[in-house]
Amino acid sequence: MNTISESLSPRQRTLAGVAAIALLGVAAGYALSILGGEADNANGNATTEAGCEDVLYWYDPMVPGQRFDKPGKSPFMDMQLVPKCAGGGEEQAGVSIDPALVQNLGIRTAVAERGILQTETTVTGTIAYNAREMAVVQPRSGGFVQRTYGLAPDDIVRRGAPLVDLLIPEWGGAQREYLAVAATGDHALTRAAHERLRLLGMPDSMISAVARSGSPRSVITITAPTSGVVTMLAVRPGMSVSSGQTLAEITGLNPIWLEAAIPEIQAGDVRIGQTVRATLTAYPGELFTGRITTILPSAQADSRTLTVRAELPNPNLKLRPGMFAKVSLSPERREALLIPSEAVIRTGKRTLVMLAQGKGGFSPAEVRLGREANGQTEIFEGLAPGEKVVTSGQFLLDSEASLGGVDVRPIGEAAQAGSGKAAEDQQKPQSYSANGTIEKITARSVTLRHGPVAALDWPAMTMGFAIKAPAQLQGLARGDKVAFRFVQADSGPQIVSIRKRGQ
Repeated sequence: MNTISESLSPRQRTLAGVAAIALLGVAAGYALSILGGEADNANGNATTEAGCEDVLYWYDPMVPGQRFDKPGKSPFMDMQLVPKCAGGGEEQAGVSIDPALVQNLGIRTAVAERGILQTETTVTGTIAYNAREMAVVQPRSGGFVQRTYGLAPDDIVRRGAPLVDLLIPEWGGAQREYLAVAATGDHALTRAAHERLRLLGMPDSMISAVARSGSPRSVITITAPTSGVVTMLAVRPGMSVSSGQTLAEITGLNPIWLEAAIPEIQAGDVRIGQTVRATLTAYPGELFTGRITTILPSAQADSRTLTVRAELPNPNLKLRPGMFAKVSLSPERREALLIPSEAVIRTGKRTLVMLAQGKGGFSPAEVRLGREANGQTEIFEGLAPGEKVVTSGQFLLDSEASLGGVDVRPIGEAAQAGSGKAAEDQQKPQSYSANGTIEKITARSVTLRHGPVAALDWPAMTMGFAIKAPAQLQGLARGDKVAFRFVQADSGPQIVSIRKRGQ
């Protein structure tokens, strides 16, 4: 090598150096062209894969809220990032589907319309004693039990049936004094003696009997003050009793109580005065009807139920405490905005429906639900009458909307005029009309014996109605036949208008 370079002239060595430099330049240019071509191809491929010229950002479809400024592999999933193009159909609110594919995908819609939801709740219940009809038997004076009449707890007695004979020695002396004073003819002293007998606890019927017979009576027969069941009996022959001591308790059976357990979720549909219908296994095919009189103030912690108490007529004493009943309640019928229940999407945090916007456009909207029955659901907020909701294929659309990061329409933005009117109509109570006869008038209520109210499935009954002001009853009196309208308020039925029939 050294020999060859030494044999070259200076001019030849200069030319050789220039050629070597030129060769290096060519090689470097070729390398740069290769690298530049690869970069251009990479950018070109990225743009081609995006399907658009202007990419806003890149994102992972499984985590649509996270955005990236360049393509690549997702840090969350084993997949490539997806471009979000500027302009075009992708920037429209909601999800767009070719109208020709809507039918192929099985997407069906229904219109939100106002109507009356036909609901009926079926629960279990038991027959119970009517504690409001309970009578306590107590003597007015102390004495001794001379006779009992073979009664035992849980026996059924009629009003006026004898319970026990009491000997009251104190009465004998007082009656002799009364007879002696009456024989003098002094009316003032006779009245005073008569009043003394009454203060000793002697009934007027016995005083009259002593005055007629002229002989004292120290034995009194205590009778049942009402018909019912002997729920407590504390007398035995020969025992002594004191004044005010409880001898027996008698609980009425007509009307009788029906206590039903209402699930907590349905407690809002129960109202005082609401009609209930009960069937019992003891009497198959027979229907017993009554109305709710009380909603107990506390719920059962173990079963999460609320107890409601209804009164059932029981003239023949067929219904006995402890009997099991199947109870049907028909909540108040009110007009509401209804959609098919299958259109509702429950995410766990909120409730959605998919709205059909026309030309293949769909968007999610949040709604607030009411009652559900017979395949229909009440909508309190979030929809307006006439809007179309998707009833089939909505879960596919909701998934697509979630992947695309589509915003959900809040409840407050739902067709303000339409939804506002719907809410107002829902809050306006429905009124009912009936004819009846006035039984009693007080400062705050009127008791009416009215005929059936078909709209509420009420039978003919006698019940109290609250009034808004005493002026509503001006000119009316007990016994008047009236036509009236009322509403079902939270506190019970309330009179809206009332007038004499024929006026």
